[in-house]
Amino acid sequence: MMSAALLTGTPLTGRVAVVSGASSGMGAVTAQRLAELGATVVVLARRKDKLDGVVKAIEAAGGTALALAIDVTDRAAVQSAADQVAARFGKADLVFNNAGVQLISGIEELKVDDWQRQIDLNISGLMNVIAAFLPHLTDSAAQGRPADLINTSSIAATRILTKFSIYSGTKAYISHLTRLLRVELGPKMVRVATIEPGMVDTELPDHVTDPDASKLMADLIHDIDCLQSADIAETVAFMAAVPRHVNLTEITIMPTAQAI
Repeated sequence: MMSAALLTGTPLTGRVAVVSGASSGMGAVTAQRLAELGATVVVLARRKDKLDGVVKAIEAAGGTALALAIDVTDRAAVQSAADQVAARFGKADLVFNNAGVQLISGIEELKVDDWQRQIDLNISGLMNVIAAFLPHLTDSAAQGRPADLINTSSIAATRILTKFSIYSGTKAYISHLTRLLRVELGPKMVRVATIEPGMVDTELPDHVTDPDASKLMADLIHDIDCLQSADIAETVAFMAAVPRHVNLTEITIMPTAQAI
């Protein structure tokens, strides 16, 4: 398979990047790629052991990183993380708002705890990160620096998939919120964007317990050349590396062979 790495040099030198959901998958790989391209990276997630592994990998490659083990659904903890970032590295100017969970079930199963967990993490957690780090981004932009808020959505935001109702609803919220925030923040030179990936070969499908949804994802992984976390990482890095007057606002990333 061809390497996903297309950017060269260190175009993100001087940037302070925050990545949520950074303990594994797209978040972890993106954090490492941003560091390779010159950014100082702060990784956020609940699993401290995993975060420490990401930081060690970044430091072993010559980069600079900090792990802050927090639950993004805890607003005070996210604000504390933002304060620690500012004290340690200065204000963040690149936020990859990536934490999320996918729990698929038929609506009549009434798995209300799963519904709430997705709403808490995918929506409230995302909003907590925005609330804590938006002042960083607006301040960076006011100083003439690039400033990026990149939210992770999904093709589920627009596809009609059986049993994906709650998850898809949370992702539709993210996609439309991003469009609305861009209208407010674009004139202040804060770039707001969303990525909407198709099937990515990460641990996210491992959380899916519904047999129909599990089979759909397993078949996709088996039958087609799925996206890899590195593909998402390179896309996020490119979005942040373009000139600050360019805002790649909404990027749908699909495996070429994925039809649904």
